[in-house]
Amino acid sequence: MGIFCLLLAYIAGSVPWGLVIARVFCGIDPREGGSRNTGATNVARLCGFGWGVLTLLCDLGKGALPVALALWADLSPVWVSLTGLAAILGHVFSCFMRFRGGKAVATSIGVFLPLAFWPLLTASLCCVIVIWRSGFVSAGSLTLVGVLPVALVAAGMTEWLPLALCIAAIVVWKHKENIARLLSGTEKPWLKSRQKSA
Repeated sequence: MGIFCLLLAYIAGSVPWGLVIARVFCGIDPREGGSRNTGATNVARLCGFGWGVLTLLCDLGKGALPVALALWADLSPVWVSLTGLAAILGHVFSCFMRFRGGKAVATSIGVFLPLAFWPLLTASLCCVIVIWRSGFVSAGSLTLVGVLPVALVAAGMTEWLPLALCIAAIVVWKHKENIARLLSGTEKPWLKSRQKSA
């Protein structure tokens, strides 16, 4: 059952919902515009807020559903964590996109929805506040994965800490170009980018 959950999680995580939604409903390839990735932020920037929300929900689901199945199967925390990690690796290294993919933030949120709702909520609120105050989605995403391990420890849910640290490392690595632009002051705020594309 554990191996089945791993395979299911990887395949589900590999589905590039942002690419599917942008192509089917907007007739564009999000890899050719904006930030050139298939995540919800870029889909919202290129196609409109509603399509971005739909992409976000789909990316949340492909993280949440395999983990929920692993929990329902009463797998150990190690197997559940590996299932969540498989979904994230599927998103980052999609077998449907020549092992390329997105930045894993939405899928990571989905993974933790059935695992640690309140620590996730705390980290998500910090993320929203940073985006609201700075305008940078990338800064909010980095805040989320930085706060989540601390929130897990505070809540006494340390069985999920290794997974949270692995996710943080992946998200930071996928945001290395954003980090460089943030440090140099050349990162574009999401709202301004959206207005320009409109």
